[in-house]
Amino acid sequence: MKYPEILSLTSGPTQIAYDERDAIIYALGVGAGLEQLGPDELRLVYEKDLAVLPTFATTLLDASSDLFGRAEIDFRKVVHSEQRLVVRNPLPPSGTISCSSRVLGVSDKGADKGAVVYVEHAIADAGSGVDYATVVLTLFCRGDGGFGGPNEDPFPVHRIPERAPDREHRQRVPANQAALYRYAIADTNPLHIDPATAQAVGFEKPLLHGLCTYGFAARAIMADWCENDPARIRSFDVRFAAPFFPGETLVTRSWKDGAVISFECEAAEREAIVFRSGRSEITE
Repeated sequence: MKYPEILSLTSGPTQIAYDERDAIIYALGVGAGLEQLGPDELRLVYEKDLAVLPTFATTLLDASSDLFGRAEIDFRKVVHSEQRLVVRNPLPPSGTISCSSRVLGVSDKGADKGAVVYVEHAIADAGSGVDYATVVLTLFCRGDGGFGGPNEDPFPVHRIPERAPDREHRQRVPANQAALYRYAIADTNPLHIDPATAQAVGFEKPLLHGLCTYGFAARAIMADWCENDPARIRSFDVRFAAPFFPGETLVTRSWKDGAVISFECEAAEREAIVFRSGRSEITE
């Protein structure tokens, strides 16, 4: 890793166009309409009065950016550790957005542990400049620690309440969900589809994309606390704790304190926590 040069790295603005079809395919990719296709779910997958899921913003990033390459990070040892989303205005069903990216910060955990890199993506309307969302991608870089930088995190760990959860939401994730999601986001990583690739890196079978699980969790919070209205999600943050596999049941436990929803997600069959320290701010 090139430090402190990494702190000045930026990319964009890059224009990215999308339409109703992209938003609908994404919604299907994170399970919309899977449990039932009532009026609330229908508006996520039907172009008539289409409502765009807030987590669709995570797909509107500049895939061609060389930001990480210029940082000289050892990507053989990189893990996606956290995902944050702040929503300022709902995305329209179609449009062209402008995405600008920058390295928000770096935390040095030591040569034996690695470093944490925070990358911010600002998404706005390419024409009007309306601010839609900020997406923060957090990478745990196991091979890049010990460069003498500060060990400071820009985001405090969100603490889950110690009381019993207020709501519990169960979602059975189909065995083919990773195949659907990788098509929705044009992903070519064989880790999520090819058993041999998954086994070669220590997994029993292909795992679900972390951001697909993220979309399922957001839909659970929408259902339990927002009357299935995607426009009421104002932020959505998680820490990835363990892989989740297609065919498992995702259990989202949540706690409400005013406009803040705390949550965690578990793979029910293995009793494994897959998301920790979840926090979502909603419009009440």
